[in-house]
Amino acid sequence: MAAIAELPVAPTDLPVGRALRLTRRRLALHVALGDLAGVFDLTDVTHRLTDFADQALDRAIRAAILERTPDAEPAGFVAIALGKQGSRELNYSSDIDPIFLFDPRTLPTRPNEEPVDAAVRIGRRVIELLQARDADGYVLRVDLRLRPTPEVSPIAVPIDAAIVYYESQALPWERAAFIRARPAAGDMTLGRAFLAAIQPFIWRRSLDFGAVGEIVEITRRIRDHHSQGQKFGPGYDLKRGRGGIREIEFFAQIHQLIHGGRDPSLRVGDTRAALAALAAAKRIDADEAAALCDAYVALRTAEHRVQMIDDRQTHALPTGAALDQVAQLDGRDDGAALLRHLQPHVTRVAAIFDRLAAPGSAALSSDPEVLAGQLADAGLTNSDVALARIRSWRAARYPALRSAAAQSALEAVLPKLIETLAEAPEPEAALNRLDRLFERLPSAVNIFRLLEARPALCVLLVQLLSHAPTLAEELARRPDLLDGLIDASAFDPVPEVGTLAAQMRLKPGSDYQAQLDHVRRIVADRRFALGAQIIAGAADPLDVAAGYSRVAEAAIEVLAQAAGDEFARAHGRVPDSELVILALGRLGGGALTHASDLDLIYLFTGDFATESDGAKPLGATLYFNRLAQRVTAALSVATAAGPLYPIDTRLRPSGNQGPLAVNFESFARYQRESAWTWEHMALTRARPVFGSPTARAALQAIIVDVLGGNRPARDVAEDAVKMRADMAAHKPPAGPLDAKLLPGGLVDLEFTAHVCQLQMRSGFDPNLGEALRALDLPPSLVAAHDLLTRLIVILRLVAPDATEPEMPATRALIARALRLDDWPAVVAALDSARAEVTAAWKGVTHGHAA
Repeated sequence: MAAIAELPVAPTDLPVGRALRLTRRRLALHVALGDLAGVFDLTDVTHRLTDFADQALDRAIRAAILERTPDAEPAGFVAIALGKQGSRELNYSSDIDPIFLFDPRTLPTRPNEEPVDAAVRIGRRVIELLQARDADGYVLRVDLRLRPTPEVSPIAVPIDAAIVYYESQALPWERAAFIRARPAAGDMTLGRAFLAAIQPFIWRRSLDFGAVGEIVEITRRIRDHHSQGQKFGPGYDLKRGRGGIREIEFFAQIHQLIHGGRDPSLRVGDTRAALAALAAAKRIDADEAAALCDAYVALRTAEHRVQMIDDRQTHALPTGAALDQVAQLDGRDDGAALLRHLQPHVTRVAAIFDRLAAPGSAALSSDPEVLAGQLADAGLTNSDVALARIRSWRAARYPALRSAAAQSALEAVLPKLIETLAEAPEPEAALNRLDRLFERLPSAVNIFRLLEARPALCVLLVQLLSHAPTLAEELARRPDLLDGLIDASAFDPVPEVGTLAAQMRLKPGSDYQAQLDHVRRIVADRRFALGAQIIAGAADPLDVAAGYSRVAEAAIEVLAQAAGDEFARAHGRVPDSELVILALGRLGGGALTHASDLDLIYLFTGDFATESDGAKPLGATLYFNRLAQRVTAALSVATAAGPLYPIDTRLRPSGNQGPLAVNFESFARYQRESAWTWEHMALTRARPVFGSPTARAALQAIIVDVLGGNRPARDVAEDAVKMRADMAAHKPPAGPLDAKLLPGGLVDLEFTAHVCQLQMRSGFDPNLGEALRALDLPPSLVAAHDLLTRLIVILRLVAPDATEPEMPATRALIARALRLDDWPAVVAALDSARAEVTAAWKGVTHGHAA
């Protein structure tokens, strides 16, 4: 038996990888013989297996460094052992869970090579040497997922970055993992310095309520009474099962975390040594500590017997004849005898652990099998996506989920989130959009707590993610938009322009960039809230369209003024002149959609020959053209707070060929002498939105004069028919629900109204619905306008491609917004409205070829 006690010597004349593989085979046989013969106790077995792992890892690190830099001292690279390697408790088939760290100042590198690149190549070579398989088997399986932020960090982490991480971002489970941490291979001095630096992270002298809550949460996660392998008997999971090895380990670690900050004697990695130290310090009951130690030996010994057969990477007792085989390896008659031996230990461990943390009834399990059942019970029949997402969130792979508070808040809200997602029309799509939201959140705690406290908001969030891809994308870009829905006032009607402008305007003297950002944030909040009103069924899309317009008009008022003030600092003001902005199209008509451009014309009052009075004077025309460019940029360029509005200025005199801004006189002359019929049609929806009351009134007088007949005599109907044909040829409908461009859609309705207005010289109102009423057109045409407008407003949110939504729930949402019973009613109403508009269009253009 003396020969068994000697550790096999690794061959020295073979390549490193093969030498280690052969040594591992000899070691496994050597230790197993000593184990089964009773020469080695459990401590001997685990220490010998761990010592080999340390040596193999060290040889691999040295070989990887010397292969690249043969003359260098193998320094600056260390493997920190965690888990069972860290506590010298490896079993026959354990993975090792090291963290590779390097010091860029001392790591050997090749010429012109960055240390991080060298470290990653060294790490990859180490893994290759240990994991490569051939006829001789393999050395060790290596799992590097316990390193800081494994989803984004390289496999070897700079030591300074690791220290910063553990000081500021690490999670509660990482504290527990580091109880057993030790330098295992490579530059041991570097490893000891690292662990010394992060001691305050692991061992806290005082635990506040939140820290205790973190520990309880970890405890809750590892206990579930209904998962596969929990029930004792054949197939029982010796490691993860109720009353198993993990519960013994974690019972010790929980008490170490609570008390180890004040008592250094408790800072030991070995599980049985930790239990003994806790009992000696009277932190746990001595009899319970002894019982847990006895159970640990029994369960680990049985685990080893299972793993001896075919080098199985398993912790579960087999069933049938295979269980008898394991029992005989353990010196017992059969499987039943082995179970009788283990059952008292399992029962005692379970009872002790039960007093530490019983599972919460409302919480979602951390056991995949149980969680899958909970998700199925909630109504998520295809739970694979949900399982993957929840596992990712719990692993804290996104910055917003890394804090203990975020994880706690996540667990609190998860049951409600899953319940709500299960009722979504497409749970998987909503889950994926929710995941994108979590990925981009700067902080998640407040949102989670808000959703927990406000179940209705949780429902609304899932509705937005399910039905409104446009709003979901905006929410992913700016998660703080959800804050705007906290207050029920978010569903109130949008205030008047003056009130909105006052909210958007910063105090005099504020930074110009700050003003741009402030307006963008308020506009985004308001537009998002308006879209949410439609999805929630809290507002008529017609009212929302008017709200969108008031928000845009307020933004124009504030930003045009701010741009003018900023411009004047360098160039002064033009005496007796001012900038005036004329809105056309949907903004002119006060009925924007979520995706509308702003159609603007820039004008100015006064004499174009005048010059500004600033330090850098400009002629009036150049002054106002440059100012118009500034205003366009203020309204459209994306800043740190995001984008604002696309601006379209092609409706100005002479279109893109003309100057950006002209004075009133030039504008009036152009409209009275040169403008085309389509420009006069556009003028029917014109409305001044910026400028003094006097200037606005003067501009409105010009518009009234032109529309009243002071313009070239043309065949309006003939021109309109040609324009509509050109538009149909160059801009066909986007889809079967394109309420704007389909024949009989809003464009045909607008053309119908404009032809009537220009021919009759009456009924002028920028709002198309009011114009139809003023023209005394049939009520059915007004109803068609309302339906088409509602449809285009809601489709911009839920079906921007103008195709029929696949989800029945989204179709039902559209029907509700249109005040109709169901989707067939929507289709019928759209067909009817288009027929009404088509008949009206043909009626005003009869006799003209299309």
